[in-house]
Amino acid sequence: MNAVCGGAARTLRVAGRHGYAAEFSPYLPGRLACAAAQHYGIAGCGTLLILDPNESGLRLFRSFDWSDGLFDVTWSENNEHVLITCSGDGSLQLWDTAKAAGPLQVYKEHTQEVYSVDWSQTRGEQLVVSGSWDQTVKLWDPTVGKSLCTFRGHENVIYSTIWSPHIPGCLASASGDQTLRIWDVKAAGVRIVIPAHQAEILSCDWCKYNENLLVTGAVDCSLRGWDLRNVRQPVFELLGHTYAIRRVKFSLFFSSVLASCSYDFTVRFWNFSKPDPLLETVEHHTEFTCGLDFSLQSPTQVADCSWDETIKIYDPACLTIPA
Repeated sequence: MNAVCGGAARTLRVAGRHGYAAEFSPYLPGRLACAAAQHYGIAGCGTLLILDPNESGLRLFRSFDWSDGLFDVTWSENNEHVLITCSGDGSLQLWDTAKAAGPLQVYKEHTQEVYSVDWSQTRGEQLVVSGSWDQTVKLWDPTVGKSLCTFRGHENVIYSTIWSPHIPGCLASASGDQTLRIWDVKAAGVRIVIPAHQAEILSCDWCKYNENLLVTGAVDCSLRGWDLRNVRQPVFELLGHTYAIRRVKFSLFFSSVLASCSYDFTVRFWNFSKPDPLLETVEHHTEFTCGLDFSLQSPTQVADCSWDETIKIYDPACLTIPA
């Protein structure tokens, strides 16, 4: 394991660990969690890595091992030390970075790989949502040992589940069945089904500035924007990736900026309101790029991770100039 601060990117290489997800802490500036797996997630164990920036790049603050690959990670919204990961054995794990060992709790109900986990950002409700290859979405209260409810309807693997940052109890899921679905916790069912692509959808995200706008990223190499008030056609389509789009994230600081990472090894930054929307292509990985996040504290800071065993924090040029 070694840290390199080369060019503009702070880099940590973790030998034998292939990165699946990266998420900045909502509390501590620069602190980053990364979910990783041995052997590209096909076999072996997983590791949760907690990183902090330092003068030379990135330092490993703490790491936790699990018996199966870890595919996603989400920070608690009410405790700066607590995170949840999800893994290939169908379980979710609750960790505390203030403790050297863990997990504190394991939630095991999914019957296949859990590929997505997200902690609600809405104040007043501490809920976690998970999405699995068993085609179900599950809702959890971390203080309760079992799920609160299970959402069924997807007809293939679920790759992405994410809470609305605007509407309490509302979440989105994206699936290999080529649909984006909007769910309502209170109604315990699906509100909207959008046939968003003619390909597997690997990622979705909510716009932070418009409660009706979501983006999807798919195996067809396209990103599509969806307005929930009229879902017959996408409101934008972004083309440029040459292989499947693994993850997509909206900026927290720029209302029409988003980023995507792909199996084409690149991270791309877009402004969907511009006639020429591609702002920048970052090519600093040599394998599938799977994890991506915008900092919650810095308007220009981005983190990503890849199957090339590296985790990077950097400031893309396009974000240092108002987009």
